[in-house]
Amino acid sequence: MKIAVTGKGGTGKTTLAGILACYFRDDGYKVLAVDADPDANLGSAIGIPPDLTASLVPISERRKLIKERTGAEPGEFGQMFKMNPVVDDIPDQYSVDFEGIKLLVMGAIRKGGGGCACPENVLLQSLLSEIMLKRDEVVIVDMEAGIEHLGRATCKAVDRMLITVEPGARSISTAKRIMELAAEIGIETFGVVGNKVVTEDRGRWIAGQFAPVEILGVIPYSEIILEADRRQVALINRLDENLKTAFESIYRALGPKG
Repeated sequence: MKIAVTGKGGTGKTTLAGILACYFRDDGYKVLAVDADPDANLGSAIGIPPDLTASLVPISERRKLIKERTGAEPGEFGQMFKMNPVVDDIPDQYSVDFEGIKLLVMGAIRKGGGGCACPENVLLQSLLSEIMLKRDEVVIVDMEAGIEHLGRATCKAVDRMLITVEPGARSISTAKRIMELAAEIGIETFGVVGNKVVTEDRGRWIAGQFAPVEILGVIPYSEIILEADRRQVALINRLDENLKTAFESIYRALGPKG
């Protein structure tokens, strides 16, 4: 199963991606967690110790690797470079394995005009295509608030794009825009997760903004989540019954066989 998680900044997408990685791992799946958000925090959400995540240099910042695989110097324009670099060894060689979850940090996609055809982007996009199309693990990608890392070929392998939303108009608007853009390049199946929901009325309001089939569940507002984030510890080990019920419902709605 290949899952991309996105949403407006601050809506809890990284928390959701980390919890799902742990649930799949605990169900016996091999899991590759891919941090494709420039503000890389997925390791913390999984519960990987800060000293271990600090050792991970984002792929986009590995200048020697980029030059080796593409044949061009990163950061310089007007060069000839390979459009299909060899990337199949990168997930294993440049990830860390923590308690059954591999974490790979991608780094930022460079933006410019209608897209940046530069060595860094070519390597990142080729890598994500490799991960989505050819790896046999469960893959969970923590995206930034958009679809910049995704190409048309990659989208064919995305089983579900999950979008986190808060009970607010801007968050809903961002989610719908992401869905429109993703649909244009081939993603067909979406799942919406409401987060930081204080009352049932607000949960119903979120559900009313989307088609019923798109709603996977609602996560209640909880100080437990905030405290786990502040302390950079694994939320999976600190869930109360309300949170456990909410996350398990979302996980099961994805349809894993475990």
